[in-house]
Amino acid sequence: MPHRDAPLTETGRLRLARCVIEDGWTLRRAAERFQVSPTTDQRWASRYQLHGEAGMTDHPSRPHTSPRRTPTRTERRIIKVRILRRWGPARIAHLLRLVPSTVHRVLTRHGLARLTHLDRATGHPIRRYERERPGELVHVDIKKLGNIPDGGGHKVLGRQAGRKTRKNAGYSYLHTAVDDHSRLAYSEIHPDEKKETATAFWTRAQAFFTHAGITVERVLTDNGACYRSHAWRDALTAAQIAHKRTRPYRPQTNGKVERFNRTLLDEWAYAHPYRSETERRKAFPHLLRTYNHHRGHTALNGQPPSSRAPNLTGRYN
Repeated sequence: MPHRDAPLTETGRLRLARCVIEDGWTLRRAAERFQVSPTTDQRWASRYQLHGEAGMTDHPSRPHTSPRRTPTRTERRIIKVRILRRWGPARIAHLLRLVPSTVHRVLTRHGLARLTHLDRATGHPIRRYERERPGELVHVDIKKLGNIPDGGGHKVLGRQAGRKTRKNAGYSYLHTAVDDHSRLAYSEIHPDEKKETATAFWTRAQAFFTHAGITVERVLTDNGACYRSHAWRDALTAAQIAHKRTRPYRPQTNGKVERFNRTLLDEWAYAHPYRSETERRKAFPHLLRTYNHHRGHTALNGQPPSSRAPNLTGRYN
């Protein structure tokens, strides 16, 4: 479609060309009549002579060859990662060691330009925010997770057989703390969510953040019983840390740790067909090291959380 200031529409081009080709007008006369240059006059007259009315449409400006275009093999790798992992351009670029703009162009070219603007877990529009400095706010939460029975669950044995081994397998509770600014995470697996367990976990989590050079100023939790206990309150008060709670039935308020929980499920808990709970737990420290030190984060311009920690060593404790 011609731009708003174009002197000729497709109809105008056709009239100009017919004046030259069919009525015998000179190029200069036709150019003056239609307020264009003789060169433009010549171009549309030639196209009309070769292609007729079909030649009056705009031709694409795309070059016939693109020697610097991304290789087909690389494009296939980008598309494969996008389909299997549902990642955006930044994370794909970090994994494949490419530039995010290149990945975006490839995804656009194949109709895979962007993921949904809605949160996949809740369906609500994503509202992003970020604290200005590490430690200003730390999100804390507990995720209940079913244990894997010895011999494997339904992913190993099948749905029918997995139901028989599921009985009395029990549950694990993932206690997690995530710094709002850096996304640095500390997590432990425990057999319960009692106040004593949660308080002891926070003592170790605070020590981890302190070792990383982060002074915790405020903690955000849900309204679970362990977070309303005197033990939890006293532990935060002794460290001069303010405590905030989310609104009831609004888990998205604690969204950063909720999103980390989903990462744990996707990339650790359900990532492989483990044959026992012991086998799955052995893989847990590796996931944490990868997340904090190596895994690119979209909110951090493709950098891992350790890039924003003031004094984080290369080893996860």
